[in-house]
Amino acid sequence: MGVRIFDTKVQHLKYKVLREVARQAWNDTLLQNVFDIPKMIVPGKTPTMRCCVYKERAILSERVKIAMGGDSENSNVIQVIDIACDECPAAGYEVTDSCRGCLAHRCEDVCKRGAISFDHNHVAHIDKSKCVECGQCAKVCPYSAIINRKRPCQIACKVNAISINDDGASTIDNSKCIQCGACVYQCPFGAIMDKSFILDVIDMIKKSEQNKEYKVYAVVAPSISSQFVYAKLGQVVTGLKDLGFFTVIEAALGADMVAQAESKELAEKGFLTSSCCPAFVQYIKSAFPDLLPLVSHNLSPMATVARYIKANDPTAKVIFIGPCTAKKAEVQLETVKPYVDSVITFEELQALFDSKDIDITTLPEDVLENASYFGRIFARSGGLSDAIAEGLKEQNIDFDLKPIACDGIEECRIALLKKRKNVLDANFIEGMACIGGCIGGAGCLTHGEKNKAEVDKYGREALEKTIADATSFLK
Repeated sequence: MGVRIFDTKVQHLKYKVLREVARQAWNDTLLQNVFDIPKMIVPGKTPTMRCCVYKERAILSERVKIAMGGDSENSNVIQVIDIACDECPAAGYEVTDSCRGCLAHRCEDVCKRGAISFDHNHVAHIDKSKCVECGQCAKVCPYSAIINRKRPCQIACKVNAISINDDGASTIDNSKCIQCGACVYQCPFGAIMDKSFILDVIDMIKKSEQNKEYKVYAVVAPSISSQFVYAKLGQVVTGLKDLGFFTVIEAALGADMVAQAESKELAEKGFLTSSCCPAFVQYIKSAFPDLLPLVSHNLSPMATVARYIKANDPTAKVIFIGPCTAKKAEVQLETVKPYVDSVITFEELQALFDSKDIDITTLPEDVLENASYFGRIFARSGGLSDAIAEGLKEQNIDFDLKPIACDGIEECRIALLKKRKNVLDANFIEGMACIGGCIGGAGCLTHGEKNKAEVDKYGREALEKTIADATSFLK
């Protein structure tokens, strides 16, 4: 499969590892060939981005481990590959060539740690053993000659969960990390990856085909409409069934169910924050625990529709397929674990298709039509707020909705700070950790503004035009 499907070559490399791991698992040859997978991906004469083919293969071996589930002792689904994290410059404040060796020495005067000294040309230098990264020197420099050099992963992480350890590798503070995967997508060397549970999914499918004791359901996120654009959505549905899934259900149906219930809850309580984005909810738990009572008690659309599936088929196994790495953490929660058996991303689904040589562009189209327009637009920022407004309207609930749609975790932080200080002019916070909403998730094949248009188009194609129509089966 060509690189054109993915935004970056890093994603393509990750995909190749996942594809080979999956291919061996389907053939029951993984244990025999696990150490040969790096050689399959990087043959002896293949150019590499590293110093030598041997280091490249060593890093690939670590990628294989993560593709097989990663470090079981680390509960975080985001994992750093230390030996791959050695090409970025040391992070922190440093003096650039713009330093003019001035006489004022404001940087020295403002530094309370004595970390700044000067050479014979009066050029400033920072002693890293004394510097505490306060940034005061950078603020007072008249030439802006002192900059804060951050690594891409640190820039991507808006919750400050990433620091640099003594060996120069990035390290993740699990108490702060919301497992959104922004660092995974932004690392230009692929040194940070999300654990894959693709082997669990393959195992469930194979056992369902062998013993017929249960069926495996695929629940697909509505953001799937913006992915696999080289084929038609109906062909993706057929491809899922060819992989061995019994049927394919829209998570957007769960979104309709959530919108209906959450609009009632909002009217009853007067104020809510959404509970659909697991990274946003985790951010509240770690950074704003005092606001936890304001989080909606509804499960996410994924868990809501999965609960319905298992209520009607107790033997069902439910696999969620979407753009979100944080969903892999959500399924470990005691409130969700009974309903969702595993999670894979769109990246991993592409690897599954190709591991079985399924070319979805050659397949006939199947139908995916369970949800309403409003359930489907949950995939992009603002969609949930629109659905809540529709839920209030359809249920004739008299409530003056004042939503704020927070596009990305920085906007979420500002809204939560205002709520904490009682200065927020809103009564509903729609929190999305990823820019653009779910269409910006780390597990997407592609990212970009065009994805929003694809989601809206998909929503307009819904046969069910209202939330009530989509959820009429519940009555």
